[in-house]
Amino acid sequence: MDFTELRMAVEEAEPVDAHAHNLVAVDSSFPFIKAFSEADGAALSHAPHSLSFKRSLKEVAELYGCEKSLEAVEEHRRVAGVEAISSRCFLAARISALLIDDGLKLDKMYGIDWHKSVAPVVGRILRVESLAEQILDEGLPGGSSWTLDVFTETFVGKLKSLADKIFGLKSIAAYRSGLEISTHVNRKDVEEGLSEVQQAGKPVRISNKSFIDYIFTRSLEVAVLFDLPMQIHTGFGDKDLDLRLSNPLHLREVLEDKRFSKSHDKRFHIQVYLDFGLAIPKLSVHGMISSLKELLELAPIKKVMFSTDGYAFPETFYLGAKKAREVVFSVLREACADGDLSIPEAIEAAKDIFSQNAVQFYKIDLAVRSSGSANSLSSNFVKLKSNDLENHVSFVRVFWADASGQQRCRVVPAKRFNDVVTKNGIGLTFACMGMTSFTDGPADETNLTGVGEIRLMPDLSTKWRIPWVEQEEMVLANMHLKPGEAWEYCPRETLQRVSKILKDEFNLEMNAGFENEFFLLKSTLRDGKEEWVPFDSTPYCSPSSYDAASPLFHKVIAALQSLNITVEQLHAESGKGQFEMALGHTACLHAADNLIYTREVIRAIARKHGLLATFMPKYALDEIGSGAHVHLSLWQNGKNVFMASGGSSQHGMSKVGEEFMAGVLYHLPAVLAFTAPIPNSYDRIQPNTWSGAYKCWGKENREAPLRTACPPGIQSGLVSNFEIKSFDGCANPHLGLAAILAAGIDGLRRQLCLPKPIDTNPSSLEGELQRLPKSLSESLEALKEDDLFRDFIGEKLLVAIKGVRKAEIDYYNKHKDAYKQLIHRY
Repeated sequence: MDFTELRMAVEEAEPVDAHAHNLVAVDSSFPFIKAFSEADGAALSHAPHSLSFKRSLKEVAELYGCEKSLEAVEEHRRVAGVEAISSRCFLAARISALLIDDGLKLDKMYGIDWHKSVAPVVGRILRVESLAEQILDEGLPGGSSWTLDVFTETFVGKLKSLADKIFGLKSIAAYRSGLEISTHVNRKDVEEGLSEVQQAGKPVRISNKSFIDYIFTRSLEVAVLFDLPMQIHTGFGDKDLDLRLSNPLHLREVLEDKRFSKSHDKRFHIQVYLDFGLAIPKLSVHGMISSLKELLELAPIKKVMFSTDGYAFPETFYLGAKKAREVVFSVLREACADGDLSIPEAIEAAKDIFSQNAVQFYKIDLAVRSSGSANSLSSNFVKLKSNDLENHVSFVRVFWADASGQQRCRVVPAKRFNDVVTKNGIGLTFACMGMTSFTDGPADETNLTGVGEIRLMPDLSTKWRIPWVEQEEMVLANMHLKPGEAWEYCPRETLQRVSKILKDEFNLEMNAGFENEFFLLKSTLRDGKEEWVPFDSTPYCSPSSYDAASPLFHKVIAALQSLNITVEQLHAESGKGQFEMALGHTACLHAADNLIYTREVIRAIARKHGLLATFMPKYALDEIGSGAHVHLSLWQNGKNVFMASGGSSQHGMSKVGEEFMAGVLYHLPAVLAFTAPIPNSYDRIQPNTWSGAYKCWGKENREAPLRTACPPGIQSGLVSNFEIKSFDGCANPHLGLAAILAAGIDGLRRQLCLPKPIDTNPSSLEGELQRLPKSLSESLEALKEDDLFRDFIGEKLLVAIKGVRKAEIDYYNKHKDAYKQLIHRY
């Protein structure tokens, strides 16, 4: 069986971590060794001799690139600082939501808001025993003793006041008095318990069983009233824990209480879910795998949830996410091999376990993210009301991009999408990948016709609320021959496949960040005919140009933020009515997906303002061109390894960085057939236009097609990424990045070296430098002569791409003004 799709689904999962605790400062008195062990006191001296400790320490050291010792890791943490190590760990963990129980009090712990810098969605889980202790610690005015009625009124009132500000409640009754909880505890026993707690003095620590049972029951009543989940901790905890009393089997009285039960069948409790935090990664590999297998014997997949139970140290979140991916993949792969699951079912299971079950259970809206995160997301998180998960969505737009780079969609009623499309896809003709920029029919030499049908299978991890239209969602699709069987012409699948080669052979991942250049045009009538003319006539970085367009851009930025797309900056460009918007870098598949959504956002919101946004390379031959410059870097275990790690590098980049970039430069003439895919593209790629017309590279040389960059914050002499200029808005971003990846992998395999950088305008060295293709005909010829792409892109898809390109050449050679219509397609 081929487990590629399953592995990709697991690796690309963005987990929801609903069982987590606050991080602490680097100089906290809480010992770092406890990141690897639950032991305390003298027992900690034995922790380094456990299987999980040895494995986890090695993995953290590999993440940081330091010596595999506790001392070396601690020194790295001290030097780097908590912000840097948190950024690295959470970037590698790719946690999409973090729900924090701040009832675990640690020295120098950060508040919940601080964590918005490391996770897109951050919310609170309220520990009910901690709230009760806080209330009792604060006391009553005048120092009088609490009565049970006054305490109850205060406690329940506080819970109700916080209900709309939290994602759930949590009880640690298992730690204190056990889970054999009485939901009808005697009032006299509760009053005696309250009295005992007060007599013990402050700070208050509640351990009386009757009083804890009472707090638990009152809390559960509030949870039912406000439809809040209630986490009930089992297993390891405080030092006075009795494991015999923390078994969840003791909860039977609670689960069968009619106030809290949703089932009349005492054998099953449909309201009960579970997560596997701490078991992963605190056990051996065998222990983790066997534990998850047992959980899937006990519970339906739809009720099993990922969590890290991370605390104090960002490394605990990194390890929890990393090992969970490995263990979930191992267990699901074995389930497929045994015949328990099909590959599509296993993929759905992975998505459920890592995110969807928690999204449903905790009612998290991942379309609206927290402010101040590492991804510069929107200003607030949102907890969905119980009926918002299913209501208020009328239609779903299913997107794909074809071989000519055009973005297309089918629209499906939401009910049909949920009932049919998610499982069986949408039917689409084979001809869809043979269409050109001038007609909606397959080109002659693509070997694609109207005979044959594929299935557009939505990738639910890309599904978002459409920010500019009410009651609609959008999702990107993969192309399958039938559900679970990828079609070899699919651009997204191609990029995923080539990315996997880079990962498998070199343990590397490519990040990409696009700069979008586009024109805003307005409609005018001239001699009774509609014409599209520039929005304004101001120069480069004109404040007045931005000011005139700012109402539009405020909406664009807000929409992109709601889609978790980072905007780093924007400005007026040199062309009349031209703007540039730079997006943050991310994993290349997500970067390509983000580019498709970004183009949709800009075009849609421009239309609402009566404007037309076009990304075509040269909408007017006497104007400046528009590109989609892409910045690329290589990452390994969350670390940028394109950049040199020491002072020995001649060009500020690592050896793998140079080899990868050398491969891209070597194959660049053929790569242009993917990244500059229409004849109009070559009207842009001209000398002295900052578009990269000669085959060369340079350091901060904007006339070179490949430019190494040292952005603000990077040490002088080092480079963090390189930019490719010859990428434009007509390119299918998945195919363009796949071609670049293929070229880079060839550079790594052959250990290619870069020539000397060009530190002047390349046009002044015309006799010494090779001119890049001056036309699509030349780049197509270069592609035909370059055998590299057959294995990476696939023979059939390559034939289709060449057929589309040849048709473009023939048509626009015969119809010289036809390019003017492309503003309506790109």
